[in-house]
Amino acid sequence: MDKIEHIGIAVRDLKKSNALYAALLGVEPYKEEEVASEFVKTSFFRSGPNKIELLEATSDQSAIARFLEKKGEGIHHIAFAVEDIRAEMERLKEQGFRLLNEEPKRGADNKWVCFVHPKSAGGVLVELCQEIPEHEG
Repeated sequence: MDKIEHIGIAVRDLKKSNALYAALLGVEPYKEEEVASEFVKTSFFRSGPNKIELLEATSDQSAIARFLEKKGEGIHHIAFAVEDIRAEMERLKEQGFRLLNEEPKRGADNKWVCFVHPKSAGGVLVELCQEIPEHEG
């Protein structure tokens, strides 16, 4: 794993939370998008070299909706940048980690993503992120 790619924060109201984080960080979000397959709308902020992703559920089927119901707003996941997501997934499986998806899937911010189950990662939902090369886009 190369570095922390971003920290994901579950929110109930993206518009309200964008205003809150814009005031907190002193910058506006640089990107907003919907990931229909995950039933989520996201916005991204930069703070120095770091990124924050806010996530709002667009359906009760969303993992974010379930998270908010159980735990309320707050840190949802920590994402790590990887060079080769398939190799990293294989390495983690060999180490005994449980992955939530067997194949990388398209996520927000032009990334291939895979999640590691929190029960196998000390209670933390871990996301692996690999930039999608232009030829795969």
